[in-house]
Amino acid sequence: MIRVMLVDDQAVVRAGFRFLLEQADDIEVVAEASNGPTAVELARRHGPDVVCMDVRMPGGDGLAATREIVAGGAGAGTTTPAVLVVTTFDLDEYVFGALEAGAGGFILKDCEPEELIDAVRRLADGHGLIDQAVTHRVITEFARRKAPPAPAVDAAAELTAREAEIVRQLARGLSNAEIAEELVVETSTVKSHLGRAMAKVGTRDRLQTVVWAYQNGLAPG
Repeated sequence: MIRVMLVDDQAVVRAGFRFLLEQADDIEVVAEASNGPTAVELARRHGPDVVCMDVRMPGGDGLAATREIVAGGAGAGTTTPAVLVVTTFDLDEYVFGALEAGAGGFILKDCEPEELIDAVRRLADGHGLIDQAVTHRVITEFARRKAPPAPAVDAAAELTAREAEIVRQLARGLSNAEIAEELVVETSTVKSHLGRAMAKVGTRDRLQTVVWAYQNGLAPG
């Protein structure tokens, strides 16, 4: 069962998301919060697998809460919760800050119910939500606005040709299976190469790897 916590200052939004998510047999909403500080406290107490986080709330924004939840460990759970930012898609520093703070994906508040359920499942499985248009637009704008830090070692140069190609395909929004089909290799081969690439460049998940690709010139376009 996927344990979810909802964070939004509007009770009607939380109620709507709870209703939608609990239509799925494998999802359970274990907690709700109306501001960031309460979200951090409840995340530590309940240990959700996924936190659906609004980034702009009175009484404590979701940016600081995202950073604390991602950095603070599991609390009552066994793994660190993944944070799904639920946004109206204002391209502002709140959204970019959430990306820097470790958010695992983004989705629009007016998304279809199936998209929300799928996003929660994907983050619970450890996959960043990188194949949604909103995420690509956020990453592109984020990379444009923020110059990458100068690395001590050129990590991109350490990637093999195959690893670099897989990172490029990942930045296009392709899944492991789609990358495998594109490159005519096994899915397990894609996973192996991607894992080594992430270790070399120092990224912790797929979404962060896509951000790195945009910042270091490996993203298409």
